[in-house]
Amino acid sequence: MGSVISYLIDAAPPKTSYSVDQIPDLTGKVVIVTGANTGIGKETAKALLAHGAKVYIAARNQASSEEAIRQLKQETGNEAIFLTLDLANLKTIKASAEEFLSKETQLHILINNAGVMASPVELVTADGYDLQFGTNVLGHYYFTKLLLPILTSTAKSTSEGNVRVVNVASCAHLFGGLDFNTFKDGPARKKCSTAGLYNQSKFGNVVLALELAKRYGDQGIISTALNPGNIKSDLQRHVEPQLPSIVKQILANVVLYETSQGALTQLYAATSPEAASLNGKYLVPWARVRSPRQETQDAQLGKALWEWLEEQVKDM
Repeated sequence: MGSVISYLIDAAPPKTSYSVDQIPDLTGKVVIVTGANTGIGKETAKALLAHGAKVYIAARNQASSEEAIRQLKQETGNEAIFLTLDLANLKTIKASAEEFLSKETQLHILINNAGVMASPVELVTADGYDLQFGTNVLGHYYFTKLLLPILTSTAKSTSEGNVRVVNVASCAHLFGGLDFNTFKDGPARKKCSTAGLYNQSKFGNVVLALELAKRYGDQGIISTALNPGNIKSDLQRHVEPQLPSIVKQILANVVLYETSQGALTQLYAATSPEAASLNGKYLVPWARVRSPRQETQDAQLGKALWEWLEEQVKDM
C-alpha cells in the first residue's frame, strides 16, 4: 500500500519554483547525456546548451542524433556533439568511452538518461542479458565505470570540488526488487513479465546510484537517482499499442507531462549549486528530495549488486 501511495503522490506533483532560468552559466563545462537524441534527454541537452555547456549526445541512432543536433543548434545557437553509444552492447560501450576520452580531458556532468521500457521479454542484449536490465543498469554502470577516472580527476581540478552523475530511475522502482537469476537470459527471466523486468531495472538504478555515492563520494562524485515524472515520450512506444484508445487519451491529457517538465529534475540534480549536497539522495518531480523505497537503501544489496556488475565486465 505504501508503494501505491508514494506512486500517486509523485504522479501529481505540486507546481515547482525551479525553472531552467535558474541553471548557472555552464561555459567550460563538459557534459554527456545518454539518450539525448529524443524525449527528456533532448530537452535536457537543450537547456544545457543554452547555458553554455559543451554537450555530448550519447546515443545509438546516429541519424536521429544528427537531426536532434541540427534542431538544437537552431534553438540554442550552440552545437552538440554526437557520441555513438549502444548500452546493450558492452564492447561498443568500451569503444564509446575510449572515443570520448580521446577527445576530452574533463567531464563535469554525466547524465545517465537513456533507457528502454516494456520491451518484449524475448529481447536480450548483445551479451545475453535481459534487455531492460542490461541497458538501464548494466550498460550505464559500465559506461560510468569507464568514465570514473576522468570524473574524479575533473572533481580535483574544479573550484567546486565535485562532479555530478545523475541516474534516471522511475517511480516504477516502487514496485520492483532484484532477482539476480533474471538479469541474464534463462528460464527464470522468461517467466517474468515485461513490466516486472522494467520495475526491476529501475529499482536497480536507485540501488546503483546510492552505491556509487558511497564508494566515490569522497573523491568528488555527487551521485543521485531520480524519478523524472510521468512524461510523454517515445519511451512508451512498446506500451501504447497495447492500450485501449480511451486509456491513451487519459494518459495524454491527464497523467502525462511534457518532456520539458520531465527534464527539470535531472537538470536540477546536474547543475544546481544546492544539489551539490545531495550525494546519494533520490529526487522526484519537480526538483524535490524524497525517500525512495526503503529496500533500495539496503547496504548489503548495494554491495552485492556492485560486485555482480563488476564480475560481468571484468574481462572486457
